[in-house]
Amino acid sequence: MITLVTKFEAYLLTEKRVSPHTFAAYKRDVAQCLKLLTITSDDDILAIDQAAVRHYLAYLKESRIGARSVARKLSALRLFFVYLGQLRGIPNPIEDIALPKVEKRLPTFIGEQDVAALLQVADADSSRIGVRNRVMLYLMYVTGMRVSELINVLIDDLLFESGFIVVRGKGGRERHIPLPESMAHLIKEYLATGHPNGAHHKKNGPISRYLFPITYAGVSKPLSRQAFWGILKDIWAKTGIERPLSPHVLRHSLATHLLKGGADLRSLQMILGHENLSTVQMYTHVETSHLRAVYNKKHPRSD
Repeated sequence: MITLVTKFEAYLLTEKRVSPHTFAAYKRDVAQCLKLLTITSDDDILAIDQAAVRHYLAYLKESRIGARSVARKLSALRLFFVYLGQLRGIPNPIEDIALPKVEKRLPTFIGEQDVAALLQVADADSSRIGVRNRVMLYLMYVTGMRVSELINVLIDDLLFESGFIVVRGKGGRERHIPLPESMAHLIKEYLATGHPNGAHHKKNGPISRYLFPITYAGVSKPLSRQAFWGILKDIWAKTGIERPLSPHVLRHSLATHLLKGGADLRSLQMILGHENLSTVQMYTHVETSHLRAVYNKKHPRSD
């Protein structure tokens, strides 16, 4: 059993190329199910049928686990049995079990004035670290990158000549996002004066291939997600705006502002790196005030 689970975990990382967050969640979900159903050997796997799965679902319901979490746990198990089917021909007991309906949450976002206030605070810090933080915030808002994508940007991903930046998203999928000239200028300035590879550090060659590196025990690594969250939190607090802000809210904000400015859903999908167009359709339900303004301006009978 341990061997099967280990092979499944390797499958998630090498073939499915899931994110570290998804990997940890799926690993935990599969382990929980196998433990509750007392699955300890290969032979026990065959005992998992629809009745056993429904027993597991009943346990989750009694434990008051939310529909979103239940759906994720079932997705993990479904993928686990798909893999076992490919590996050992084991039938999938979850194949005909429907996922619970999950209420779609409208994305939280901040207004363009709030973004301006955030960037204004970042502009005020001219220290080397302050310049780095400023570039990170500008780049996240300009491109709509996820925080995991932002911290792993390489210097070689900057295609200044063509005006694009290469972003590696979920599943290892790459996308090219336009890099405005003003953003490119800001990054070039940072590389020359604020990055460890800058002119005053070049005696022994480049120090790091990452755009936003940190050095720990003499080894250059990308900035951590937690570190970026802390930076964003500190800068946001200085704006005096009380509503919460996270990296994902900043990403939602760009999407909302682009849609408000006239971007089409297909372009938005390509910029954000969503696999399905339906994922970005949620933004059409957000900016209702803009919709009203357009209606009042364009409709011949709006008066």
